[in-house]
Amino acid sequence: MSEQDGTEREFDLRWADDAEHKEPSARARMLAARWKNNPPAPVPFRAAPEHLTRRRSSWVSTVVVLGCVVALIVLLGYINFRAPY
Repeated sequence: MSEQDGTEREFDLRWADDAEHKEPSARARMLAARWKNNPPAPVPFRAAPEHLTRRRSSWVSTVVVLGCVVALIVLLGYINFRAPY
């Protein structure tokens, strides 16, 4: 029975795809009606987001990370130096 259902469904999909007139979706109809009187403003393909700030240079990030590593090494060395044996 499931084979017959699959065949019927395939037939229905082929029949729907071959239709001469395809009705647009509800969203497409809504947007067409909205844009008829008030068309949208043109938007660049990849617009820069307005909420993001300018990124820092990769050198600044590298210096910050290396500075933290050096500070940690110095701190651990100081703790080891001060520890009684």
